[in-house]
Amino acid sequence: MSQHAFTVEQRDRYRDRLVEMARNDPRVVAAAIVGSLALGGGDRWSDLDLTFGLAAGTTPAGILGDWTPKLEREFGAVHLFDLPFMSTIYRVFLFSGNLQVDLSFTPGAEFGALGPRFKLLFGTTVERAHIPSPPAAHQFGLAVHHAVRARICVERDRTSQAEYWIAELRNLAMSLACLRRGLPASYGRGYDELPAEAIAVFAGARVLSLDRTELLRALNASIEALLRESQDVRDTATKVEDQLRALTSDRWPEG
Repeated sequence: MSQHAFTVEQRDRYRDRLVEMARNDPRVVAAAIVGSLALGGGDRWSDLDLTFGLAAGTTPAGILGDWTPKLEREFGAVHLFDLPFMSTIYRVFLFSGNLQVDLSFTPGAEFGALGPRFKLLFGTTVERAHIPSPPAAHQFGLAVHHAVRARICVERDRTSQAEYWIAELRNLAMSLACLRRGLPASYGRGYDELPAEAIAVFAGARVLSLDRTELLRALNASIEALLRESQDVRDTATKVEDQLRALTSDRWPEG
């Protein structure tokens, strides 16, 4: 497999060939491009996301069993992983030039847009409810869980695991910051659009070493950032604020 980065022209050729394969396969009744490239967006580094609707009697697993060897032979594709979701299977490949190609297959009777970034290439769709971002209350609840786990790991001297939980806590706080500003909150897509003062706060919440003092400092900074960005769930945040701040006390858990 080539080690050079893929080009836009190469990505376009792959797209056209995959769509041609779909048009020539009677088991495929619809196709769309989704993700950042769907509506004229994306950039030189965007990956390729295609989704297909299947004829009655064709299963996603069945067609993937046929398509995957073809993609391996023709493109040198490497199957990375699958992600089942409802009646759909998403299969993620790595093509030449480190191009990620995501192909998903759904029964035609359920084929339709799950979000705004969807461009139909052929066939028909049905109306489907768009998948919302996780609500702020869910994000905040997870963050509180992670904060508690982080401090327990510090007490157990499981410093690498503590670092993991603090990093996850920080990411959730950044997601909440994105949600309340109307920015994309998943996969860090809105992080770089946060105002400079918010970015500076989160930069100070990074773990710089596995020393106990540093872990507690980063945990404290992450908790303060979380509380600062929890305006959308203020009632819940107020109920747990004192307990969260107590997690960074030298006297925890005794009091």
